[in-house]
Amino acid sequence: MGRDGSKVVSLEEERTRRAMVGKATGTDTEAASAVPGGATAWKQMNALLADPRAREVVRALPEQQFYWILTEVGMTDAVEFWELASPQQRMFILDMELWDSWNFSEAKSHQWLNHLLEAGEEAVLEQLPHMDAELLILMFKKEIIVGGGIGDLVSDEERVADWDHSFDNVYFITFRNAERARAVGTFIDIIFRNDRELYLGLMEGIKVELESELEELAYRFRSGRLADLGFPELEDALTIYARLSPDSFIPSAEKRLDLASGITGLPMPAGYEKSFLNRALARVESPVDQELTALVNSALVADGAALRSREGMEAIFRRVHGYLSIALEHLSDGDVERAAAIIGREYLSRLFRLGFGMVMELRKSHESLAIDDYATGRVIEGLRATPPRFYRALDPDGIDGFREFRELDDIRRIDELLGRHGDPA
Repeated sequence: MGRDGSKVVSLEEERTRRAMVGKATGTDTEAASAVPGGATAWKQMNALLADPRAREVVRALPEQQFYWILTEVGMTDAVEFWELASPQQRMFILDMELWDSWNFSEAKSHQWLNHLLEAGEEAVLEQLPHMDAELLILMFKKEIIVGGGIGDLVSDEERVADWDHSFDNVYFITFRNAERARAVGTFIDIIFRNDRELYLGLMEGIKVELESELEELAYRFRSGRLADLGFPELEDALTIYARLSPDSFIPSAEKRLDLASGITGLPMPAGYEKSFLNRALARVESPVDQELTALVNSALVADGAALRSREGMEAIFRRVHGYLSIALEHLSDGDVERAAAIIGREYLSRLFRLGFGMVMELRKSHESLAIDDYATGRVIEGLRATPPRFYRALDPDGIDGFREFRELDDIRRIDELLGRHGDPA
């Protein structure tokens, strides 16, 4: 029992309490239903859970796909799905969720510590060997203060201090946040009862390790794991937006790929099956699929927020798809066979940069136009967006909104439309 009345509770008590809170708030459910594509994620999850081999089938999912389904459905309604996750799937989610760019998120850390508890003690014990010691120490260093220890270096004053709890009367802990004490204590209790060596290392690490060094090492290990799945570090990902000009673009003679073996991606969004890029890709053999997925992953990392929703990820896919199509159409003069040959020798990242450069040149040519009429003003508004967007009222459906540029004709149509208004002011 602690000074504030907190105590270490049983795992079952903690899971029951959080389940009741989830039912009362319904926050995750409301968020999932508000996100386009959520129904698809629900159907996928329910089909997987209905399979007689649900555990095996769920664990066979690529880490990214498991994460995206879980994100769309929401944790409150996906507890059973989460309980079936493999350690690799859970680790991928921790790598995605616990960091904001280069910075460790204390709030997210506690949130996912709770989610690990929700998966059950067996899942926690299965997960622990897959977590870096630095990450585990960092997570709990944010939650508790540790005193005591083994040997003669522990003073009597430290032993009799007003600590919140001790599991072994050797190390003493005080919870930094009373509201978090139940979950934090429950997690440490699982470690204490099942892996005494890990418990001792955790206590000693929290007591003596520097937080800044822990964070740096944990981030480095996280980057390595994500690199194995085709996700580059942020500074590397941002290089895909170093645009290339069509006037100075020099095609490569050949390309040599060194891609991570674990790269996997989501299926393509509907509506792109007959696009120029796809018709060209159909004439090219692997590993172009892996190269394309690696490029999409770079765009996702560069965007950041897109990783956390299927809608955001599909928007990134459309952007990548569009810029590649624009570049290929330009270089091949619309000839699919020539485009396929170009893909065979040109890095997709350079094609993306070329397509992006062409869209940015369109913006540079017209963004300073002073337009009075509504429709043309909206075209300019789309061009000024970051990144530039195409005004959908120019499409057959005539919707007053914006989308990604998806083909060379998009550039031609806007250039022609705005060209009628003369040179920029």
